[in-house]
Amino acid sequence: MRYSMAILVLLMVGAPSMAGEWIHLIQKDGMKGWQGDTGTWKNVSEAWAAKDGSKKIDTSDDGSGILVNGPDGKTVNLFSEMEHGDLEAKIEFMVPPESNSGVYFMGRYEVQVLDSWGEENPTYADCGGIYQRWKDDHGYEGVPPRVNASRPPGEWQSFHVIFRAPRFDADGNKTENAKFIKVVHNDQVVHENVEVTGPTRAAAFEDEQSRGPLMFQGDHGPVAYRNIQVRHLDLEDK
Repeated sequence: MRYSMAILVLLMVGAPSMAGEWIHLIQKDGMKGWQGDTGTWKNVSEAWAAKDGSKKIDTSDDGSGILVNGPDGKTVNLFSEMEHGDLEAKIEFMVPPESNSGVYFMGRYEVQVLDSWGEENPTYADCGGIYQRWKDDHGYEGVPPRVNASRPPGEWQSFHVIFRAPRFDADGNKTENAKFIKVVHNDQVVHENVEVTGPTRAAAFEDEQSRGPLMFQGDHGPVAYRNIQVRHLDLEDK
C-alpha cells in the first residue's frame, strides 16, 4: 500500500525520468554516514518525551535506529554525507513540548519542525511551514502550511517531501529556483509547487548549488529523528 501511494504521488507531480533506490540514512554503526563533528547527537534504540511534560527527550541507548540531539537539545547541526539534487524524502520526527528543529534540503531550504499542536492559524514558523528568508534584518517569503497537521508533542510525526533542486546554465547562472513539489505532513498535503528564491533563514550556506547535504537542526531544542529514507530523482526540466 505504501509503495502504491508513493507511485501515486509521483504521478500527481509528473513522473521523474529516473528514480534511484531508497537509501536509509540512519545506520547501525553509531553516527556513520554523517559529516564531520556530530556534537552530542547519538544513535539510540528508543526515544520518548519526558514523562513529566518537560522539554526533554529520554532515551534507551542499547541499540540504534533513532537520532537524538543530546541531553539538552543544544548541539551542532547534523549533515548527511549523502549529497542530493532532486530528492524524495520520508522522515519521521518527534519533539517534546515547545521544542523546535528543522530539515534543510541541500542544507539551504528549511521545512520547519516545531511543537505546533493546537495552533489554529499556522504561519511559516509552525511545523510543516517553509521557513522565511532573511535579509537586512527583515524576513520575507515564508510559506505557512495549508493546514496544521501537527500531532501532540511526544508523538511521532512524518514528512514526505518531493524536492526539486535549482537549475543552472553552463556558466553557473541560476535559471530556475528550488521548488518543493509536494510536502505531506502526517498524510496531509501542506504544500504543492512552492518555489524558494534562495536559502532560508539559518541555512548552512548562503550560495546556491546543484547539490548539497540534508541538514537537521540541532541547536533549537530536543528532537528525535527515525526512518530517514531518501531516493534521488531526476525530475524533468520546464
